[in-house]
Amino acid sequence: MANVPWAEVCEKFQAALALSRVELHKNPEKEPYKSKYSARALLEEVKALLGPAPEDEDERPEAEDGPGAGDHALGLPAEVVEPEGPVAQRAVRLAVIEFHLGVNHIDTEELSAGEEHLVKCLRLLRPYRLSHDCISLCIQAQNNLGILWSEREEIETAQAYLESSEALYNQYMKEVGSPPLDPTERFLPEEEKLTEQERSKRFEKVYTHNLYYLAQVYQHLEMFEKAAHYCHSTLKRQLEHNAYHPIEWAINAATLSQFYINKLCFMEARHCLSAANVIFGQTGKISATEDTPEAEGEVPELYHQRKGEIARCWIKYCLTLMQNAQLSMQDNIGELDLDKQSELRALRKKELDEEESIRKKAVQFGTGELCDAISAVEEKVSYLRPLDFEEARELFLLGQHYVFEAKEFFQIDGYVTDHIEVVQDHSALFKVLAFFETDMERRCKMHKRRIAMLEPLTVDLNPQYYLLVNRQIQFEIAHAYYDMMDLKVAIADRLRDPDSHIVKKINNLNKSALKYYQLFLDSLRDPNKVFPEHIGEDVLRPAMLAKFRVARLYGKIITADPKKELENLATSLEHYKFIVDYCEKHPEAAQEIEVELELSKEMVSLLPTKMERFRTKMALT
Repeated sequence: MANVPWAEVCEKFQAALALSRVELHKNPEKEPYKSKYSARALLEEVKALLGPAPEDEDERPEAEDGPGAGDHALGLPAEVVEPEGPVAQRAVRLAVIEFHLGVNHIDTEELSAGEEHLVKCLRLLRPYRLSHDCISLCIQAQNNLGILWSEREEIETAQAYLESSEALYNQYMKEVGSPPLDPTERFLPEEEKLTEQERSKRFEKVYTHNLYYLAQVYQHLEMFEKAAHYCHSTLKRQLEHNAYHPIEWAINAATLSQFYINKLCFMEARHCLSAANVIFGQTGKISATEDTPEAEGEVPELYHQRKGEIARCWIKYCLTLMQNAQLSMQDNIGELDLDKQSELRALRKKELDEEESIRKKAVQFGTGELCDAISAVEEKVSYLRPLDFEEARELFLLGQHYVFEAKEFFQIDGYVTDHIEVVQDHSALFKVLAFFETDMERRCKMHKRRIAMLEPLTVDLNPQYYLLVNRQIQFEIAHAYYDMMDLKVAIADRLRDPDSHIVKKINNLNKSALKYYQLFLDSLRDPNKVFPEHIGEDVLRPAMLAKFRVARLYGKIITADPKKELENLATSLEHYKFIVDYCEKHPEAAQEIEVELELSKEMVSLLPTKMERFRTKMALT
């Protein structure tokens, strides 16, 4: 070391950093890690020039260096000990080199070697980990070990490292608080040292990364509430420190909205989606940073894909909010309950009064102009459950707007499954809107629109490769025809003397519903066309519902031929009996269709008497 000027050591280190940042695609195709290996060689040279590590630290067994090692992990506070003196200073410089060697090995997919260097880094830093000089490096080393163990699917070990980082950050900010030294400053001349502002920015970014990785770990551990909290905090901090990639930030916020939608927290979901729209609109307007080396405008396909994905999150928002309103207002046969509607109207004022206090508790994104822009988007969308057709229609139109936006990217050629899911959501939007519609003819038209968008999909799909999707669509089309038939029967019942045209229409709808329910049921048969004795759990309820509705449909066919009517009643009875018999053999199935089972039992006892009357009547004529 004595023979090499310090400036030369620093120069080698800076050259290694520059090589480490070279993007992989800029290396030769046959040597994708060429720049990484060159950087590693320079780091090893610097390490050799610095000399051996202090003996008392170098000989510690590795078992002591995991996330459970040291006082801090045991819940005892780490002491603020600054690395003073040449031995301590050399230890910290070596820790910086070990850290970069660790990251280098991880980047070249040599995880064990990477782990070894990062553990050495932490070992060297242990006495000084809470100091102004070392806190940032210590947290970065633990963050990287957290990622490494996460990639090995050792999630609890990853969690321990990352939670230790979080605790260290909080203790440092409480006891010291000043912006700490950035690790790279160890190899910078005094005149090139960073400003306090830049140090603070870099340190806060390290902590933001820590929260981001913790969010992912909690997601893996199915600690969803915690994962959402950490994700929300990460996104908020990225905005505060202006350290984000607009497309990535927007898709993360939109994804977070889905957690809130599932929890029926529609105000929070709307906030995330509105923020996603605003930030996504910045794409191409923000200059490239070290995190985003390429301008986003250079990736149009990714741009359009992410735009489509955010649109799909908006569709789920509109659809779930409408469906939740339907569930809270429907009676036991799925129709609008006017008493429940009145009760919810009375609660509406209370909900609006509580909005301000809820808002104050929520984690809001952005400040100043950004906050205003997000609020402007939010104000155009309701977070309250719609109580009538007009309110439902506003949500429907918003959802439909995003359906069209999503379909621009997720087209049937190339994105079959995604395209079908978007179409199914579009159909579901029409279905729930029909619930709020009081005019039966208009409700029929909505179901007709559903059929018009779903039927072409059954033609395009190969049933062998898309069996499950085909089943879903067949069942949905059948149900749309079923609903239309019920509505047409209700319309006919209001007329004194329904004409033959209406009768024909009802029978045609009945026939179409039967066709698709039968296609669905046939898809459950084995290669020998035999219906299964034991229906799989995943299709049990839809199979039982299909059998029930087929039974009911045969009983609804309008015919003037007594013989034909008797045949239809016999077929109807056969399907009702199937449900009753199946539930007797498989008691678990009864829980899936309690209402339908009771009705089936009733029909099994009533239909034979009705059929006998028909036979008697036919014999007399």
